[in-house]
This record gives sequence, structure tokens and C-alpha cells, in this order.
Amino acid sequence: MPGLIEELAQLRLMAERELAQADDPAALEAFRVSWLGRKAGRVTAVLRGLKDVPIEERAGIGDAANQLKANLTALFEARLAGTVGVSDDRPAGLDYSRPGLRPSTGRAHPITQTLDRILEILTGMGFTPVSGPEVETVENNFGALNIGPEHPSRQPGDTFFLTPDVLLRTHTSPVQVRAMRAQEPPIRICCPGRVYRREAVDATHLCEFHQVEILYVDRGVTMRDLKGCLSTFARLMFGADTRTRLRPSYFPFVEPGAEVDVTCFLCRGSGCRVCKGSGWIEILGAGMVHPRVLANVGYDPDVWTGYAAGMGVERITMLRHGVTDIRYFQENDLRFLEQF
Repeated sequence: MPGLIEELAQLRLMAERELAQADDPAALEAFRVSWLGRKAGRVTAVLRGLKDVPIEERAGIGDAANQLKANLTALFEARLAGTVGVSDDRPAGLDYSRPGLRPSTGRAHPITQTLDRILEILTGMGFTPVSGPEVETVENNFGALNIGPEHPSRQPGDTFFLTPDVLLRTHTSPVQVRAMRAQEPPIRICCPGRVYRREAVDATHLCEFHQVEILYVDRGVTMRDLKGCLSTFARLMFGADTRTRLRPSYFPFVEPGAEVDVTCFLCRGSGCRVCKGSGWIEILGAGMVHPRVLANVGYDPDVWTGYAAGMGVERITMLRHGVTDIRYFQENDLRFLEQF
């Protein structure tokens, strides 16, 4: 047995010398096959020869042979890791000492950034985001919202009709209708989503764009509550010194209705090209939910009142960043998008 142990020690010295001389991947592979290969490797041959060793000596020699194999495997792997890639067949003229190029990272689209900020503010104010289908019924999109058959938006020239009774929604207000029909008041929701209108595409109009609407219905809700909500939203969205004003306007689904302006967030109200010298910028429409709308969804207008408001995400994004052409948002030009 001592003679066999000494022979294994000699094999280890021979293998280590041969491994030290292997300076390229081909030589290392030849070493692996010669010493550690499963069929013709020298260490494998020793392990296979254990059957001829007396039983009383077999365990000790087997342990020594297995230890030799483990040691040579570890040395081989360390040597392989240190030589892989060190070759003279690298492309000529390639300077490996130059700094690497940092890959560019993606970012959210400017519309998504604005939408995320709007929803962050509204959810912080207690509004729950609710979504709905983009393909809607005429009843949900128009009828339930007090938009009569004579209204211009019901004409095929203004709306994408799929059938006489089905269309691509022109606003996210149908989400409010669905939510109110599914839930008893009080209700406080915000409705983000994509909408469609048959518009002539130009610098300020698209036929596909995004809206966010809010709805709050409860006992005793007043116009004062609406003004407080919009003032808070404007300050959080555009700055603490932002002021709001409401101008009377008409929308079929609210009464009274108003256009909502904020002090220009570029000139802070002193007048500039963006606000056309007025110091004010229109950002959304709002009003008290019309009693007919409440009745259409099953709410008693003598008990419940509420307010609603809607804003265009593209418009707010354009105003925040001074973008002059809404079409830039859909062109996927990295020179434009990387500015945000």
C-alpha cells in the first residue's frame, strides 16, 4: 500500500508540471483528456484499477486517488479561468484598454410621466383609479351623460362608430357611468385612459389621445368642494403659488359647468407667448354632475350631488414642457424623447 500511495504522489507532481506548461486553451484541453478524461485519463485508470487491490488496502488507496482527482480538477479549473480569452486571435486594431461604452437605459414616455404624476396626486387626494373598455355603447358614451341625439359629437364626422350602437369612446366619462351603476354612493374615483375622436390631426389635435376624469358624489357636495379640489390639484401639479379660476361654460353632463384656468407656470402670471400674454392657461373642464346623469345611473338627485372634471394628458404635458406640436409624442423620435 505505501508503494501505491507514493506512486499517486509522483503522479500528482507530474500532472502539476504538465499543467504549468499548458499556456493556451488547446493545451489545457489536452491535459484534461490525458489526466481527467473519463475513458483514458490517468487518474481514471487508477480508480478503475482498485478492483485488483486487496480489499484491506482498497479504501485507503481509493481515498488517496479521489483526493488526487479533486486536487487536479481544482488546479485545472483555476488554470483554465486564468487563460480563457488570452489568445492572439483577437481582432486587429481593437484597443482593449479603452473605456467601455455605457449602454443607454430606457425611460418612461413623457405622456406616461405626466399621467403617473396626475394619478399620484389624485390617489393622494382620495380618488380611486378605475378603468373601463375603450369600445363602448352609445348609451354609456352619450345617452346616460345627457348628450342628446342632436349633439354634434353624435355625428359620424366627429366619432368613430363601429356599429350604430357601438363606438370608440370619445371620453372616459363612460367609466363613471359604469362605476356609478355598479356602486352605491358615496363614490370618489378617477378615470384614466385612451380616447378617440374623428379629428383632423395637426399641431394641437390628435384622433387618439389620453384623458383623466374625476368624479365625487356624496351628500351635500357643492361647487365650493369642486373649487377646493381643483385648487389643491393645481398647486400640487404646477407649483405651490399656482392660482385657479373658473369661467362659466356649457357641458351637457354638468350643471353648472366651467372651464378651469391656472396661472401660467412658465411666466407665473406675468404674461408670455405660451399663455398669449394673459397670464392664464386653460387646463380642464369641470362642473356639478347634472341631475339627469345622476337619475340615469340610479342615484336620487334630491339626495346626492357631486362634481366631475376632465383633463387632457397631452395638453398638460405640452404646457409643462413647452412642446409646440402634439404630434411629437407619437413619432417615437429618440432625439425628442430623450429630453424628458
